[in-house]
Amino acid sequence: MSLYYLKLRYVYRQFKLKLEDIKSYGLIESPVDLNRIHASPRLLGEILTYHVNYGLPAPKVAALIYDIHGVKIGRQTILNYAAAAGAQLYTLTQHYPYDLSDQICGDETYIRIGKKWHYICYFFDAKNKIILSQRVSDKRNTELAIRAIHDVLDHYIASEIPEDLNLIVDGNPIYKLAQHFLAQHDLNFDITQVIGLTNQDEISRQYRPLKQMIERLNRTYKGNYRGTHGFKSQNGVRAHVACFTACFNFLRPHQSLDGEVPVRIPFVHDDAKTMPDKWIRLLSFGNSVLQ
Repeated sequence: MSLYYLKLRYVYRQFKLKLEDIKSYGLIESPVDLNRIHASPRLLGEILTYHVNYGLPAPKVAALIYDIHGVKIGRQTILNYAAAAGAQLYTLTQHYPYDLSDQICGDETYIRIGKKWHYICYFFDAKNKIILSQRVSDKRNTELAIRAIHDVLDHYIASEIPEDLNLIVDGNPIYKLAQHFLAQHDLNFDITQVIGLTNQDEISRQYRPLKQMIERLNRTYKGNYRGTHGFKSQNGVRAHVACFTACFNFLRPHQSLDGEVPVRIPFVHDDAKTMPDKWIRLLSFGNSVLQ
């Protein structure tokens, strides 16, 4: 037999990224100081309720505020308030000590910034309905997957990453490459890829429901994002996504959780009967996390 048939072939990937670069994402820039705005706390809570919970675009929110309260407020002012809220809540969404299950799944969806398509990579706990990663990038590449998965692992690092941690994703090869990169830094976990649209194998049959859940999350965000008609900057996207994540994790009741919110914070929910009041309490709680 020819020695040619005995040759071993393998793929080797050398990464130029450094783990320190992956960890740094930066805070969201706030266009205004919410402590110095002219709107009352109640009005701010109503703006966030209309704009984030119900996904209404800023012009419609302005019209509602005027029709209900007789208060004139500009479209850009509403966007500034929402961006400031996202900046204030981002740290809370990323560093809250969530109680997590073993059903973690991820996927990317696209958004528009200016005239170009960008991507958001979401990872979330499909059982407890908690978003764990919300990375925004102009490229759908390995670096995006690395950053998003590291966000997930960051929720475990303080208490140690479970040995059986398994992330459910689609067939995009960027996730396997991300696993390889993070393993080089002793961050170990399993990746299960659900391939295609039909169940051609046992893995797809077993994990397809989790893949469908992350796709449902993407559709939920796209419904919320559609009214914005795109963004002008990545900072604006990150602020909007941070507001959506805060609402999804802390304020939005889920049918699969028997009408409960994924994460109940007593300070936010106790004695706060309306959604605007809950927003104000959540902002106050998020501000205390920053200090």
